Amino acid sequence: MASNPMNVPPVSIAAAKAALIEQFADPVLRRRATMLWGTRGVGKSSVVRQVAAHYGVPLVDLRLTTIEPVDIRGAIYADDAQSRTVWFPPEFLPTADQPEGILFLDELTAAEQRLQISAYSLILDRRVGNYRLPDGWQIVAAGNASFHGAVSHDMGTALADRMFHFNVQTVIEAFLEHALAHDFAPEVMAYLKVRPDRLDDTAAQLAADHLVGASPRGWEDVSNVLKSGLGEAARRSFVQGRIGAANAAEFFGVLREIQSGADVLKLMRARPGEETAALLPATLDGLYGMIYGLLAAAVDAPTLQRALEIVGQLPDSRGAASLPVREAQTLAMELLLQKALERGLETAVLDSPAYRRYAEQRRREGLDA
Repeated sequence: MASNPMNVPPVSIAAAKAALIEQFADPVLRRRATMLWGTRGVGKSSVVRQVAAHYGVPLVDLRLTTIEPVDIRGAIYADDAQSRTVWFPPEFLPTADQPEGILFLDELTAAEQRLQISAYSLILDRRVGNYRLPDGWQIVAAGNASFHGAVSHDMGTALADRMFHFNVQTVIEAFLEHALAHDFAPEVMAYLKVRPDRLDDTAAQLAADHLVGASPRGWEDVSNVLKSGLGEAARRSFVQGRIGAANAAEFFGVLREIQSGADVLKLMRARPGEETAALLPATLDGLYGMIYGLLAAAVDAPTLQRALEIVGQLPDSRGAASLPVREAQTLAMELLLQKALERGLETAVLDSPAYRRYAEQRRREGLDA
């Protein structure tokens, strides 16, 4: 697989999750294994855990690069009573008293080939040696192809023909949704909103023969670095060591603009009207930095309503003529409403004069509020 031979259209990780949930619900489809192909950090392992949690069923997670072939096939012992050798299956494989669940074979394509033979037996025949996988279990495998820049062994057509295949690719909207749910640093979300091409630079990394590059998992680590108490020099070193020097240089350059574009704490304290308008950002980076900063600051009804007031004043920004203010305003209102619904604060939104004015304007323009 030196080139990209996949004739499967790309899907987002959210679409793959939805499909796996529906597959598990169908007893016939559940018996056919599914393979998730995708680059590092795209969320393949995480989404399988989420599907198991969705149904409340056990998950057996086998990272195949960390085990030996005997770990799947089991141990062989001499049975004197039967005058023969017998196989004892490993304890981690599900038994008949666990009728349903998901068996996850992670890093399938990177595993040593003797181990793959045992894994293939589970995928092809749902058995290995004398062990048989219970009918209610779904097998999901995941791995990288060689064109993803990872160590990978070719998958034969006989095995590929026994599986559903998903070509999972990074989608910025899905990543930002994940980032919001897990309280990523606002600066990371703002940066990637404006520069979505920096979310995963695997292709550029491979072309330049660089060891370190940006990935969704890497940006999660960058978020943790920014939220830590590290000093400026240490923060820069850790970010460089996680996403590479060029990515870090651009990120820190934009970070300065984001942080200087709008002081969210000052905005939250400012009086509505001219005092607020004077603090609104005049650059694109500052605009999205403010939006995600307000989202982080809106933790209760009063702060949520103040954030809505600020967003309502975005057309008053001194840079409004050159900025996508209406699009940014819509994004901010939607994100704040979503957070309010998650926290049971929807009344604070509906009672907000700023939100009512925004909704009325949308109605006048024939748009859904």
